[in-house]
Amino acid sequence: MRKRLDPPKPTEAELSILGMLWDHGPSTVRDVHEALHGEDGVGYTTALKLLQIMHVKGLVDRDDSQRAHVYRAAVDKQRTQKRFLSDIVQRVFDGSSSQLVLQALGGKPRATREELDEIRALLDQMERRSR
Repeated sequence: MRKRLDPPKPTEAELSILGMLWDHGPSTVRDVHEALHGEDGVGYTTALKLLQIMHVKGLVDRDDSQRAHVYRAAVDKQRTQKRFLSDIVQRVFDGSSSQLVLQALGGKPRATREELDEIRALLDQMERRSR
């Protein structure tokens, strides 16, 4: 199992594959292809090539002990989300996470009651820690 300290940021297509692997767990190329491209005509070989590239980049691990290779995400979902979010905050919101939050909450679709309650609880927790 290969570990890189900081693999490159995934492309949009690679993020789709990672999302599938995060949701469904270790999967074969056929599983990935059917989940993401089964209906849109994209070829099996496209999914295979992307997974091979992702393996070289360190984004996925591959178990080739069986005939059908099984791939699993080698990067953590939350860490990947934080990386992208940090990049967005720096590039789009001039480093201001509060501006990001204000834009997100003021936009459409509106946050649900449950999401607002979760946000309030997080803010309360952060406030308690800062005392």
